[in-house]
Amino acid sequence: MGIWAKAQGEFVDIVQWIDDSSDTLVYRFERYNNQIKYGAQLTVREGQAAVFINEGKIADIFYPGMVTLETQNMPILSTLQGWKYGFNSPFLAEVYFCSTRQFTDLKWGTMNPIMLRDAEFGPVRLRAYGTYAIRVNDPAALIREIVGTDGRFVLDEIVEQLRNLIVSRFADTVTRHNIPVLDLAANYGELAELLSKRIGPEFESYGLRLEKLLVENISLPAEVSAALDKRSGMGVVGNLAAYTQFNIADSIPDAANNPGGLAAAAAGVGMGVAMAQPITQAVAGLQSPAPPPIPGPSSYFVAVEGRQTGPFDLKSLSAQASSGKLSRETLVWTRGMANWLPAGRVPEIERLFGDTPPPIPK
Repeated sequence: MGIWAKAQGEFVDIVQWIDDSSDTLVYRFERYNNQIKYGAQLTVREGQAAVFINEGKIADIFYPGMVTLETQNMPILSTLQGWKYGFNSPFLAEVYFCSTRQFTDLKWGTMNPIMLRDAEFGPVRLRAYGTYAIRVNDPAALIREIVGTDGRFVLDEIVEQLRNLIVSRFADTVTRHNIPVLDLAANYGELAELLSKRIGPEFESYGLRLEKLLVENISLPAEVSAALDKRSGMGVVGNLAAYTQFNIADSIPDAANNPGGLAAAAAGVGMGVAMAQPITQAVAGLQSPAPPPIPGPSSYFVAVEGRQTGPFDLKSLSAQASSGKLSRETLVWTRGMANWLPAGRVPEIERLFGDTPPPIPK
């Protein structure tokens, strides 16, 4: 550095940073041998913070406003310096300006598909992307954890790490909350909120605050999307026979303009109807409900001395009737009966007493 530049660096008494970029997070204020004149004017604009570093350690931090650099305004730095050379001597300090404004429209997205297990489709691969916004909320932590001694730290030096963090936590969040694939589009807002709460503390460990995160799109692979389109198309078609007839009828005006075309179209209508009928019947067969299960044998509960016993099938009840354990006055109940009834009043059981001889007279 020349003599004039050296002298100019020693006597300039204004410390400020006018940011003409759109991506600078931290800028180191250059001064010859880091010498700043005592009583210099420090100007910190809105959206900035100034961090003074002495002998590698963070000292004072200044926020928006104009400050005269004197002992009362720099308590930590004054203590570290000791001012052993007098108040009129320059002091040594590095000054880092941090941009605390909001950085918006930062992109995140999956470089490779994320493999997930869906309840309806089984294993699927998803791609997702969106935007987010950040700001510096702890300049000391940012310099300590990320910037170090970098004289000009820009967004490109950290967005890759932030993107990887978002994508990793996105996959974990979707899996943990079991959101079905077909319901993801209806839950972008909820998913973004869950993701923000998950990664917010991790951003803060870097000295950054996550202001906003948006999920803009979650997509399936092309082959899965094509299968879903076919499935949706089948639902739109509805009546396959009517759809076939409509397509054939729609082609009749074009066929009428060609020699012999009308006759061919008429034949096509008949063929289309004939083809559509078995297809429609097959589809209807697939969609018809299954028959109910074959009912099993009846079973009954029997009241014995005020206690419920059973259930017993008709064969067991017949044996009880033959042995005299079951009489026509014995109370019985089965599913479908409103109350307990004597066995003799239940037609299905009453028949069991027909083969039973009457009691032997005494």
